[in-house]
Amino acid sequence: MAATSAGKSSISSPPPPTQSFNFSSDPPPKLVLSKDQLFYSSDAIKTLKEKTRSPDKIEQEFDRLQANRFKKVAVTQSCREALQNVNLSKNRYTDVIPFDENRVVLKSSKVTRSSGRDYINASFVEVGSSESISQFIATQGPLPQTCEDFWEMVIQYHCPVIVMLTRLVDNYKTVKCGDYFNSEDRPREFGNIQVTTKWTRKTETSLVLRCLEVKYKQSEEPVHTVLHIQYPGWPDHGVPDDTLAVREIVKRIYHIPPGLGPVVVHCSAGIGRTGAFCTILNTIQRILDGNMTAVNLGDTVSIFRSQRIGMVQTMEQYFFCYNAIIDELEDLTSDSNP
Repeated sequence: MAATSAGKSSISSPPPPTQSFNFSSDPPPKLVLSKDQLFYSSDAIKTLKEKTRSPDKIEQEFDRLQANRFKKVAVTQSCREALQNVNLSKNRYTDVIPFDENRVVLKSSKVTRSSGRDYINASFVEVGSSESISQFIATQGPLPQTCEDFWEMVIQYHCPVIVMLTRLVDNYKTVKCGDYFNSEDRPREFGNIQVTTKWTRKTETSLVLRCLEVKYKQSEEPVHTVLHIQYPGWPDHGVPDDTLAVREIVKRIYHIPPGLGPVVVHCSAGIGRTGAFCTILNTIQRILDGNMTAVNLGDTVSIFRSQRIGMVQTMEQYFFCYNAIIDELEDLTSDSNP
């Protein structure tokens, strides 16, 4: 499987509903690798560790990424829809907006959507086209006025998982994301959409897992079940102290068939922590799929950036991607595998 070289995603319309999936709060079983996957993983560990022994080279990789960001097409030409006056208030940050070519387009319907327009600050992003590789929707943390749009997106594109890499409020003062999921023993309503929390559990790594059911208030369509995974301990513009919690999210997604729909990933802006997580999961999945070009993280981040502005914001986040990938591959190839 070759990595996608073009900057735009192949997803242009909602995938058809496939199969239902029962989400569990229990820890998932360890992924058992085939002999080929063990070989690919061991080879990748060797290559990636060799690179981390020369931190200056990794810094140079990231510096090249930063330099290349100024060579992109002018935002005013490639993000026209996001800059329409009617859509400006839907952008959390004025400098983080989706490209027109791979933005998520909502179905406009007065029956299902009270806002009635097709814009949301969200982008389809992917590297690789194998059936075993997750596709992503990278998006900002919903604003109070875009929560209905967010859930509309999740329903329309049959998204099975939401990965939330932020707190609602940072340092008890800065709002990073609108509250689009919390409820107290009753459903919450966002316009024409109802969200019900079926269960909530906190893991040993401080992840908060929620099983949510989403549906239109006036519809005979079956409810859409979503696994909501929140990692409140990942600091804005920084990285966690270790890779355990991020890798626990990855381990849960291993067992969710990619064909169910794209994985929604968001932080506040939907580029820094979001870009790092997408890079980590995508790289591991591609290595397990036998695509050894995945060890070139610079190329992966470059492709993601061609699909959403600024994916992986800081050098620290870029280094964290290397560490998380190595840690996870070493765990996968530990002696519990044949």
